[in-house]
Amino acid sequence: MSPALPVSDGRLVGYARVSTEDQGTDPQCDELRAAGCTVVHEEHASGADRDRPILTRVLREIRRDDTLVVVRLDRLARSVSHLLAVIEELEARGAHFRSLHDPIDTSTPQGMFSLQVLGAVAQLERALIAERTKAGLLAARKRGRIGGNPGLRAGDPNAIRKVRKGRDATYLNGVLDGLDSWLPTVRRMRPDQPWGDVVRVLNRGRTQAWTVERLRRTVRRLVSEGLADAALLQRAQPQPGDDRLMRLVAGIKAAAPDRTLQEIAAQLEAMRERTPRGGTRWHPSSVRNLLLQAQRLGLLGSLPAQIG
Repeated sequence: MSPALPVSDGRLVGYARVSTEDQGTDPQCDELRAAGCTVVHEEHASGADRDRPILTRVLREIRRDDTLVVVRLDRLARSVSHLLAVIEELEARGAHFRSLHDPIDTSTPQGMFSLQVLGAVAQLERALIAERTKAGLLAARKRGRIGGNPGLRAGDPNAIRKVRKGRDATYLNGVLDGLDSWLPTVRRMRPDQPWGDVVRVLNRGRTQAWTVERLRRTVRRLVSEGLADAALLQRAQPQPGDDRLMRLVAGIKAAAPDRTLQEIAAQLEAMRERTPRGGTRWHPSSVRNLLLQAQRLGLLGSLPAQIG
């Protein structure tokens, strides 16, 4: 069991994460509480998952002089760059970071030194990859091999058209492969809601995130191929705040019907949406009220009538 950490002016805020629902956070929570954490947040999410609503909320709500504590670094970050980004955000808020089983404690000179070493290692690895790539290209040139398409290098119009056609077909095939996973959500939300809201709903739990421009460009392509209604591209009309929230919550529920009220509330907090009363903390009852409004207006389609 880890020893208690030195007492500081701020709180010790614990963060425990496991990858699946079948795993338990109890061992981590026990260590964090034994180390003096007065608050421990638990999350079930893959280490590669960029969408972690609990961690997002912790980073948003942590206060100056607080210390975020984890049992091991891999419970917090998916990579060195991600770790450094989280610590940078904590520092911007005047907070600190500690790992119980790693020599990282940003409130001490020794811990900051270890962090700087990690940053240097990450930078060195990027430089080595770039150097190896350059060396490989140089060796190929010395042997008379030049990468790329000869026709493109020569500016041959036929070669350029052929490559463009191939890339176009590859792009369209890639779009069509995943169409069923996102187009129904777009159809439910557009053009009543702005592209930004649609993107935030689609990006829930995805490692390859949509951007507004990429989604708009993809839908435009589908429209040109006759695979989507041109109305999806119409400009969204301004909506009253409550009406927009109702449609947003309906879109989230429709995109994942099994999602609970608590999970929708957590997603809205991660999206930094304000409640109808302007607060930052969402309660399941508020989500339920908005869903009931959406249901009365027929915005939930064929979803079950019972909203739990």
